[in-house]
Amino acid sequence: MLRVVSWNINGIRSPLQGMVYEEPSNCAAMAVGRILDKLDADIVCLQETKVTRDVLREPLAIIEGYNSYFSFSRNRSGYSGVATFCKDSATPMAAEEGLSGLLATHDGDVGCYGNMDEFTQEELRALDSEGRALLTQHKIRTWEGKEKTLTLINVYCPHADAGKPERLSFKMRFYRLLQIRAEALLAAGSHVIILGDLNTAHRPIDHWDAVNLECFEEDPGRKWMDGLLSNLGCQAGAPIRPFIDSYRCFQPKQEGAFTCWSAVSGARRLNYGSRLDYVLGDRTLVIDTFQDSFRLPEVMGSDHCPVGAVLSVSSVPAKQCPSLCTRFLPEFAGTQLKILRFLVHLKQDPVFKQSTLRLSKQTRIQMHQNKARVHSTRPRPSQTGPSRGQKNLTSYFQPSSDCPQASISELPSVVALMTPKTPEEEVMTKVVEGPASASEAKDEKEVRTSFWKSVLGGPLPMPLCGGHREPCVMRTVKKPGPNLGRHFYMCARPQGPPTDPSSRCNFFLWSRPS
Repeated sequence: MLRVVSWNINGIRSPLQGMVYEEPSNCAAMAVGRILDKLDADIVCLQETKVTRDVLREPLAIIEGYNSYFSFSRNRSGYSGVATFCKDSATPMAAEEGLSGLLATHDGDVGCYGNMDEFTQEELRALDSEGRALLTQHKIRTWEGKEKTLTLINVYCPHADAGKPERLSFKMRFYRLLQIRAEALLAAGSHVIILGDLNTAHRPIDHWDAVNLECFEEDPGRKWMDGLLSNLGCQAGAPIRPFIDSYRCFQPKQEGAFTCWSAVSGARRLNYGSRLDYVLGDRTLVIDTFQDSFRLPEVMGSDHCPVGAVLSVSSVPAKQCPSLCTRFLPEFAGTQLKILRFLVHLKQDPVFKQSTLRLSKQTRIQMHQNKARVHSTRPRPSQTGPSRGQKNLTSYFQPSSDCPQASISELPSVVALMTPKTPEEEVMTKVVEGPASASEAKDEKEVRTSFWKSVLGGPLPMPLCGGHREPCVMRTVKKPGPNLGRHFYMCARPQGPPTDPSSRCNFFLWSRPS
């Protein structure tokens, strides 16, 4: 069996806020290993790694038992990025970054690019510059013993911001490039799986509020998916598309099968989300080899949950990893010099070591001679006179002649100081002085408290929401506009369906400026 899993991890350097992970925060590498162990897959595809090559560290990139491949954003740091971790038993025979072929190194690449004449070179370079696609090609063996080629396309498709129409155009061009490359691989005889975050909820059943969205079916992203995916339950004569949504193949009517929730509104608690993550396989592969397609909503640590599939094939590992493997990067392969290289003790040859010992011995003899010469020329104390000598420590405790001495009558009686009190006297002292000192301390504390309360008024009490009469939560407007930075109050409950009384009500109140 071959098990593949995809997960939008929302940052590979800080995953694991909800995973079974009790290590210190600086053990991110151990945390990635725990992720891979928990997912228990032969091939793990991660999206939104938010890491660039200059900040990628060896413990994160190289995990024992796996070979890894990264695609980085070239425009922004801490943005986008995908990574694929393959068990050594599923080592790919080829790997490539990007969809256009412009990032290919022609050494262990996947190839098969199709006709991309409708794109300009500048457009292709822009589509591949955000680190959104990574291809690995594997040899698989079916139960009949036939060896075939399987290409996995790990993608993190762009998000279309309503306020930025150019990003919708960018998203649709990325979709088009993805489809051209996938169909070219199919035409070349390879099976293809497209898996990752496609950033589109395909059907109304895949979105929590599809009925209230205007023109849901007319969304360009959904229309593109309609043209890519076949419906196994469609009537005879319907057009046959090249790919199948594997989850809907096994769970065609499962409602609430969401994979993404808003982390800010706590919508995951009430399962108020959408299905954006997919495992799409070519028709023949899904029908012949897919045994299951699943979600893992119990796995926390991101605003997405993992999705995956199980295939009734076995992987045939390549003898050597492709050149894109991170262990071949100069900073990890040992070909790039590091500062630690200059701080390591090096072995010395016997001749050099003997000469060094002889030189150090001569140096010690010379130092002893110089020291003896200095002692012989230094003047003795009898020659220097008492007035210039070094002071004795006891001289600092002798009474000074400049200060008048106190008379005996002014000093307290030594007997009075040394005479201890009887137990009865100590008890009487505590009884008399105890309550007085305690009341004085209490009064002083109350005075200080009242003073600071008058100076610092403290935070105002939170208003109560109208739906539940519960304390609200304060938020800040982050959307550009005239209200940017303003504070407002809203219901503190998690976001959910409007018909659910336990979900957030529509209370809203602007905060008064201080």
